[in-house]
Amino acid sequence: MIEQIKKLIAGGENQHVEFKKAKNDFPNDAFETICAFLNTDGGMLILGVDDNGTIKGVNPDSVDNIKTKFVTTINNHELLNPTAYLSINSIELDGKTILYVQVPNASSVYRYKSRIYLRNHSSDMDITNIQEEVSRLYLRTDNSYTENQIFPYLPVEELRTDLIAKVKKIAKINNANNDWNDLDTKEFLRRNKLYRRNYTTNQEGVTLAGVLLFGTDEQIASVVPSFKFELAKCVDNPERYDDRITLQTNLIDCLEQASAFIEKHLPSPFYLEGTQRIDLRNNIFREIIANMLVHKEYSGAEPTKLIIKKNEIIAENSNKPHIRGFITLQNTENFSKNPNIVKIFRAMGYVEDFGTGIPKLFKYCNAYTGFAPIIEDENVFRITVKHEFFSGTQKNDTVVGPRDQAEGPRDQANVYQEILNFCITEKSLNDIMLRFGYTNKTKFRNKYMLPLINQDKLRKTIPSKPNSPNQKYLTVTKKGKNND
Repeated sequence: MIEQIKKLIAGGENQHVEFKKAKNDFPNDAFETICAFLNTDGGMLILGVDDNGTIKGVNPDSVDNIKTKFVTTINNHELLNPTAYLSINSIELDGKTILYVQVPNASSVYRYKSRIYLRNHSSDMDITNIQEEVSRLYLRTDNSYTENQIFPYLPVEELRTDLIAKVKKIAKINNANNDWNDLDTKEFLRRNKLYRRNYTTNQEGVTLAGVLLFGTDEQIASVVPSFKFELAKCVDNPERYDDRITLQTNLIDCLEQASAFIEKHLPSPFYLEGTQRIDLRNNIFREIIANMLVHKEYSGAEPTKLIIKKNEIIAENSNKPHIRGFITLQNTENFSKNPNIVKIFRAMGYVEDFGTGIPKLFKYCNAYTGFAPIIEDENVFRITVKHEFFSGTQKNDTVVGPRDQAEGPRDQANVYQEILNFCITEKSLNDIMLRFGYTNKTKFRNKYMLPLINQDKLRKTIPSKPNSPNQKYLTVTKKGKNND
């Protein structure tokens, strides 16, 4: 990101880049820029840089107050409406603190202090009183996102009000300042752009996003009959399924039922992040399943799929590609393909904040399987997670440990060598056990770790504190005295 920011600064202000000095405060006119970016093609707001590109820096003592003002304002729907889920980040350039906000283009028309702004070259243009421009903006946002399709003959009263109540309750638990409980059903839908007006036909009604989130199964089958979420396990025999379900229901129930399928068929090993236990399986697959649902192109006929195979798990669905190619930690961008659905899922804690989901997915997949996920953004969006969970699978499909079962002498020798190969760079005991699929820490330590340490083939990185939570292990590349 540092190199990207440097290139943007070198290129100067333009349609997608805006500089603000912001020495000690978040400038109010910067919110006009954010509104304009949201209504146009997105962009990058960079604080601590002069109009001519000179890096001035933000006062480090003011960073917290600047971030607080930013977060407070974008979450106040009386100032910025609808609420935008954006993050403000900091980096160091030339020894100075720079703040930046990456803004996506939006599926809704945004207003700041009841004014509508568009980005015009390097300026923000107030178009509130230019009816032709406003109508054109509404028409463009309506046509850009499938989720905005309106169903004027679907009564609000026939939606799943129990699901709406559930969303309001969870959102309030996640954010005490959330006021959705104060809104009736139609106000709630309007606030979240799930009930809209088409400014070309003057029709208004529940949108496709509203139906997918809160519709009955019958309503969903009627408005988007091609929507299916197929989950399957295909391990023992690649020609048939060991287990399979097909979901054709609202997105909230889809997420929960798909998560239950994953819990049924994949292990959940013990993993510590510092002193906190992390459920790797649920963190990884809730993110994957949620992303399959919120970023799907619902005009496509292909079903959403998640298939558990012997050595890989593949999730895929219909897609309007944004990056085209492989998504990596270096090129990931803040872009929502169904931003109104994303907003509801984010309020419930079902998807990560902008900029954190992909890095966490890479981090936790590496810890869970020993492999980074492979993410392809093409006409079919695909996530592939390689694994070795079923090397010890028995006929009843129960994962035994997964590798804590008895092994012969040859197998044990192989594991010794695999551990030494893996620990060429230092690894924690949890990392090693996860990589090779073991769950019994005492058995694993006695059977594998201690023999290697006693043979001076493996050493502890903190020998003076053998029980340190930061303890790691490193292969001894030259024969010498054991540091343990």
